Amino acid sequence: MEKIDARSLSPSAQEHLRRLAVKAVMQGAKQKEVAQMLGVTRHTICRWMRAYRHQRKEALKAKKKGRPTGGKLLPWQAAQIAKAVMDHHPEQLKLPFFLWTREAVALLIRRRFGVRLSVWTVGRYLKRWGFTPQKPARRAWEQNPEQVWQWLEKE
Repeated sequence: MEKIDARSLSPSAQEHLRRLAVKAVMQGAKQKEVAQMLGVTRHTICRWMRAYRHQRKEALKAKKKGRPTGGKLLPWQAAQIAKAVMDHHPEQLKLPFFLWTREAVALLIRRRFGVRLSVWTVGRYLKRWGFTPQKPARRAWEQNPEQVWQWLEKE
C-alpha cells in the first residue's frame, strides 16, 4: 500500500488512525505490519506508541491545528493594564520612562503579572485596546506664527 501523509487528514481521522494503530499493536501485531496496513511509516507508528505509553489516551486525541489564538494576558489583566495606561503617567507607576512606549507597557506587564512580552506583542495589544502611536509635531513649541510669516515675506 502506498504511504499516505496523515497530516493531510482531518484531526478526527488522524485520531481514528492513531487509535487503530495502537489497538493493533497492543493486540500483538508488529509495528511494521500495522504501518503497511494503515499506509503510514513504521517511524510514525513508533512515535504514536511512545506517546501512548507516556500519556495514554490523551496522546491520541485530535489537537487543534494552526497558530494558537488569544494571548498571554488574561482579559482581566489586559483591562488592568489598559486602565493603568489611560489613568497614569509612567513616572507615577515608578517606571523609568517619560512617555508611554511599547517598552514601558511591556515593563509594566512584567512587573505586575510576571509575563514577558515582546514589544511586537505589546504593540498588537495596544492597537487592540485602541491606542495609536502619537508622533510629535515637527515644529518648535516656542515658534511665533507672526514672526515666521514676516520672515518668509521679507527674506
